[in-house]
Amino acid sequence: MLKKLIKQNNITIHGTGSKVMFFVHGFGCDQNMWRFITPHFEDTYKIVLIDLVGSGKSDENAYNFDKYNSLEGYADDIINICDALNLQDVCIVAHSVSAMIATLAAVKRPELFKKLIMIGPSPRYINDAAYIGGFSQKNIDELLETLDYNYLGWSSAMAPIIMDNLDRPELAAELEASFCQNNPEIAAHFAKVTFLGDNRNDLKKLSTDTLIIQSKIDAIASIEVGQFVNNNIPNSKFVVLETIGHCPHLSAPLKTSEAMKNYLI
Repeated sequence: MLKKLIKQNNITIHGTGSKVMFFVHGFGCDQNMWRFITPHFEDTYKIVLIDLVGSGKSDENAYNFDKYNSLEGYADDIINICDALNLQDVCIVAHSVSAMIATLAAVKRPELFKKLIMIGPSPRYINDAAYIGGFSQKNIDELLETLDYNYLGWSSAMAPIIMDNLDRPELAAELEASFCQNNPEIAAHFAKVTFLGDNRNDLKKLSTDTLIIQSKIDAIASIEVGQFVNNNIPNSKFVVLETIGHCPHLSAPLKTSEAMKNYLI
């Protein structure tokens, strides 16, 4: 089972600490996106890194469209990896959509997870009468339509918006390259699951102690969305970084690491 999971999720483990920190990347990314964060924790934590199935160097053949038609499929993978590695009291660090994946895993198996650190989470991207997710239904429909017929063009257009930090174009270039390494059909499917999902009710079921890290300016998950997440998780803290963009772990790793360390003290 463990050997299968290692191949399936490209699991890598390093660090010399006794505690466990488990990292889960966002849409279109891979575990390499954490490379500026993990060195700050390697002395005190065992670091577990994965690629979600269908992303990075995971086993693309393991992608089952029925299983991953909801975020529950990825949550089950995280639980299976924790069980196979006999991990306990895990601090799980999750970016963007994976914050909801981690939420589902922690709701299902709360005894596995001691802490949850969310970076740029959003439980729902589409606005409704009483909730501002940041996008209209029309926005999301157009985004998904573009993904379907021109994934490379979408990647090129969206990477600078997601990353922001326009004075550092190398960051957007890295994100675009990460998008482009993935199978377009799988990426389009994952995007539909991500952008059409609604995990607002799951937040209130979460008992794990949680930190929400939010960039001051984020085109994908606004401060208002971060506040909503904070208001709906019983045991949570909310930190707004003086950063811009949806990926502060790449664009501002020192500030992100400092927020994590302050929380974990």
